[in-house]
Amino acid sequence: MILEQYYIECLSHASYLIGDPRSGRAVVVDPRRDVTEYLDDARRLGLTIEGVVNTHFHADFVSGHLELVEATGAWIGFGADAETDYPIRRLAHGERVSLGDVDIEVLSTPGHTWESISLLVRERADSEPVAVLTGDSLFIGDVGRPDLVNLGSGSSLDLARAMYHSIHEVLLTLPDAVAVLPAHGAGSSCGKNLSTELRSTIGAQRRDNPSVQPMSEDEFVALITTDQPAAPNYFYVDAALNKSLHPVLDPNRQIPALTTEQLRTELASATRVIDARAPEDFAVAHLRGSVNVGFEGRFAETGGIVADIGERLAVVAYPGDEQAAALRLSRIGSDAVIGYFTVDATGFPAELSDLVRVAPRTDAAELDRLVAAGAVTLIDIRNPAEREFGVIPAAISIPLAQLRSRLGELSVDRPIVVHCAGGWRSSVAASMLRAAGFDRVSDLRGGYHEWAERRALA
Repeated sequence: MILEQYYIECLSHASYLIGDPRSGRAVVVDPRRDVTEYLDDARRLGLTIEGVVNTHFHADFVSGHLELVEATGAWIGFGADAETDYPIRRLAHGERVSLGDVDIEVLSTPGHTWESISLLVRERADSEPVAVLTGDSLFIGDVGRPDLVNLGSGSSLDLARAMYHSIHEVLLTLPDAVAVLPAHGAGSSCGKNLSTELRSTIGAQRRDNPSVQPMSEDEFVALITTDQPAAPNYFYVDAALNKSLHPVLDPNRQIPALTTEQLRTELASATRVIDARAPEDFAVAHLRGSVNVGFEGRFAETGGIVADIGERLAVVAYPGDEQAAALRLSRIGSDAVIGYFTVDATGFPAELSDLVRVAPRTDAAELDRLVAAGAVTLIDIRNPAEREFGVIPAAISIPLAQLRSRLGELSVDRPIVVHCAGGWRSSVAASMLRAAGFDRVSDLRGGYHEWAERRALA
């Protein structure tokens, strides 16, 4: 049996290729939009991709099922409760998908969404299962949240109760040795305590996963409906895109370079400029109105927080990062990247000097002085679960994913300092605020961690 995992860090997303080397037949599960890697690997392994299965309607990225259908003519499979604008194969609980010797059994596991399924994989139809692809039902270290994007009937509480039964009556009844292969890992907004591990076993999760320990249904519901990360608004757009027919991604797309004059024109016409350089370099020099989303962080998801899907975008990047940055944005459906401008160690050219600005950053000692004097508005953009590790007194909690929609709560009477855990997201937030017209904004260098270390040493 061939079972390949493909993992991309900036979306914490895992997809899979399942193939039978004897028959040469294969399916891809939960694919991303840039499908070349699946096609290349299938060709190398002598496989024909005949099916594409989505375990549910993904919200954090645009799935690549339409791209794979265009490239291979494969069928598209969803859980039996899925409703789409394109033809699908409805996969019912207990149904078997045969690839020859390799056998895939469909398990209905609603809870994250109503149409959610898991896929139980056997090397032969009469053998013990080897792995279960759990989608966003059972994660390593957690379970899927029920309140993300409900595209069916019923409430989030109804989904939470369905998840309880999916976990305890379906997935945890599998043998301990069965490998657990979820669709997301640490950092994903689809849960709150996901592990950095990319694979586990049913036995290990039964033993170590706090969300699946013996508890009542009510206790389980309370656990998974509190302190979930704030969901970016684009999740609703992507979930709807995944239900509908939409343009496929051109695998050969290359965004063009922008001249200094073109970049100046785009800035003047309110094109959103995303600066993909590191926060430290952005702080030294950036273009007025640009928003810092560092390429080495959660670039795609955060890009969806700072700009609406379909919004006209330009990218500022280090040389060599520009095409990859556009590709990552396309994974969430942001296809309107009109061009790029690269900045190397020499900085911005003199022709743009009138547009270049410095981003102020505040250190922990200065922040304490400002807070003590009541001279600053402090905003904590971490997610609710992160605040359990400690908070800075007087900080207002506005998770990054909610910042754009809550600008009206902020006063311009005092300077604003933004902080996150380590300093990457706070650069995003501070630049968003400056781009929105807040003039006196800085972010906390080193974030909460540096502030807490200083406090511990005092």
